[in-house]
This record gives sequence, C-alpha cells and structure tokens, in this order.
Amino acid sequence: MPPRPRPLPLDPIAVAREHWTNRWGVGEHMAAATSVIRVQQMLLATIEDALRPFGLTFASYEALMLLSFSRTGELPLGRMSERLMVHPASVTNTIDRLEQRGLVRRRPDPSDRRRVFAGITSEGRDLAAAATEPLNGVSFGLAALSDDDAHRLNGLLRTVRDAGGDLHEAVPNPWS
Repeated sequence: MPPRPRPLPLDPIAVAREHWTNRWGVGEHMAAATSVIRVQQMLLATIEDALRPFGLTFASYEALMLLSFSRTGELPLGRMSERLMVHPASVTNTIDRLEQRGLVRRRPDPSDRRRVFAGITSEGRDLAAAATEPLNGVSFGLAALSDDDAHRLNGLLRTVRDAGGDLHEAVPNPWS
C-alpha cells in the first residue's frame, strides 16, 4: 500500500476561498467545488487501496458489480457504458482485462453482430463478493459520515446532478 500523504499544516482550500472572496466577493462555490474534487481523490485512493489485494481497480470492480446485479449476469457493452457513465472505450478496456483473468466472458449478439455482451463468470462473482467486504468495512471512504449525513450528502449531490441535466426529470429522487 502506498504511503498516505502527510496531513497539511493549513487548508489550501480555505486559503483559496479567502483570496477568492477578497478578489471577487464570492468564494463558497469555488471552495465547495474544489472540496468535492479533493474528496473524490481521497475516496478513490481509499477504495483503490481496499481493492488492490484483489487485483481490481474501482472501474473493474464497478463493472463486475454491474454485471452481478443484472438479471441475467450479462449486459451489452454499450449499456454498461451508459450505466457506468464512462466512454465505451473505457468499458472495452476494462472488460478486456477482466476477460483475460477469466472474470467475465464476451459473446456476440446473434441478432446483431455489432453488439457484444459481457457476462460475469462464477469466478468474477466470487471475487466481486469478496472485494465488497473491505469496501463496506471502510464505508467506501466515507466512514467519517453517519448514515444520516451520507443521506443528506446524497441529497445535496443529487440537487447538483439534477441542475446539471445528469438525469431525466422523471427519474425519482430517493433522497428528496
């Protein structure tokens, strides 16, 4: 496991907020955006640390879990790209690596040669289940939050996602 960076002696986001406020009269939104990006980096590092013993990245773990949650254990690569919210080339690369390890298998769609399905193998299911335990153990990097705080955070982030057009307006909001 790589060493964690030393704690900073000052909060650079708070300092930037002060400069921003002094120069433009506003700074909270810049500080919030910068904080979200920094926390994302920290969460990803915690998640990747938990997955490293399993030889998984967060992207490969998400792909395995998506397949394991699907009704048949397989999905078209295009649908995986949509659900994982990543470029199709990223899904192809992730599936390539998982397939090399025997964790997923590909099969062409017999009714449309352009479409390819990825399906999780029993080895992939077992590995995904085993990798989930340490992720739950570190609360996906959010152990500092209570369940109520995490619920409120999801609601706030959903508001930002909705305002940014991330979801169709008819998609229910479980955090409202």
